[in-house]
Amino acid sequence: MAGVHHGLGLLLVLLLPAVPASSPGTVVRINRAALSYVSDVGKVPLQHALKIIVPPFLDWSGEMLQPTRIQILGVHVPHLDLKFIAGFGLHLMATANFTIKVFSVPEPLELILPMTLTADARVAQGPIRTPVVSISTCSPLFSPASVLDGSNSTSPMLLVLVQKHVKAILSNKVCLRISNLVQGLNVHLGTLIGLSPVGPESQIRYSMISEPVITGDYIALDVNAVLFLLGQPIVLPLDAASFVLPWPVGVKGAMATLGLSQQLFDCVLLLLQKAGALNLDVTGELNSEDNPLNTSALGRLIPEVARQFPNPMPLVLKVQLGATPAVTFHPHNATLRLQPFVEVLAVSSNSAFQSLFSLEVVVNLSLQLSVSKVKLRGATSVLGDIRLVVAASNVGFVDVEQVHALVGTLFEKPLLDHLNALLGMGIALPSVVNLYFTNPEVFVYEGYVVISSGLFYQR
Repeated sequence: MAGVHHGLGLLLVLLLPAVPASSPGTVVRINRAALSYVSDVGKVPLQHALKIIVPPFLDWSGEMLQPTRIQILGVHVPHLDLKFIAGFGLHLMATANFTIKVFSVPEPLELILPMTLTADARVAQGPIRTPVVSISTCSPLFSPASVLDGSNSTSPMLLVLVQKHVKAILSNKVCLRISNLVQGLNVHLGTLIGLSPVGPESQIRYSMISEPVITGDYIALDVNAVLFLLGQPIVLPLDAASFVLPWPVGVKGAMATLGLSQQLFDCVLLLLQKAGALNLDVTGELNSEDNPLNTSALGRLIPEVARQFPNPMPLVLKVQLGATPAVTFHPHNATLRLQPFVEVLAVSSNSAFQSLFSLEVVVNLSLQLSVSKVKLRGATSVLGDIRLVVAASNVGFVDVEQVHALVGTLFEKPLLDHLNALLGMGIALPSVVNLYFTNPEVFVYEGYVVISSGLFYQR
């Protein structure tokens, strides 16, 4: 039954989970371009749902009332069409052909019974902040049946009575099956409030914050994201203003459009900072030409280091982010600003760490965003020069220009490697199991990011 739910619910299945009103905002739109794909995917599940058991037909054979077994051999749905109903939900129109076998005497009879089905479904916000679908109207209309074997000797009267019997049964059960599909879909949509991991000790959860907006072109959900660290929500210092996604935006004709607010990125970066995920240690090696991070190399620049460490000892750069990273979005341009505090430590002869000096660093990075399946990923590169300022020193005067080549160069690559590995893991976008974004394109606008994508459902 799960395949049925996914098939008919694919259109709504992206109308993802959500979060508290003070949390960062996301807008999810399922556009009209998605409807033809949803219709194609939904045909097979609808065929399975319409394969209904028909009870025997009672007819007089001679002077006795005899049961005649009737079986639906198969259902073919050649056409399924979905349209948006502005301010309400969805309109469904489908045609189906029932292949029916009547085990009559003297020989079995096979019929094709055509049906046209129309239904309207309301889409609303449920009590657990997930989309809820309900059937408001449903109407099956049957056409006259045709006999597959023209040589069949069944009497015209029996054929009329059999059709009347089958149509009466199907009229009562078709809409019930559609309603059952929708109830199963609602159970499935209720799982969208589940947590998705961001890191070992952090998660993100999405949920709706208002009734869906439905036009003739799309269904849109305002979705909030809540990020958790060790089970506690990450809250921005100030309540974010509500996020409004313009229309149209992104790629014309895309199945799905996701708008991600500036506040969402701010919250993710705050989470990474609080989790300590952006901190790292850069360790030197005594016998490495690629990493001359040792007291001997530093002592040539700072005499006090050479005096305190006559024998070469490895250095450690302890990088910690005291200030929250800041991301900025301008048209076609995303930048990330880091202000790490770097402490330069030397390993003494007794293996203890001795602080030599500390630096306040400013790094400006270009941020490139991409989408893989259901995750938003990032990659960075340094913009301009890394700025260093001496915060404190235990080795006397430190010439920033002199240590920049040694500390700055050896600091840059490990920082980028660490940051890109972290951002490359990605953060889950609103999604459901087995549904993926295909050929996604990411656009940067003033203050927000838009993802335009196709959809692919993997059975």
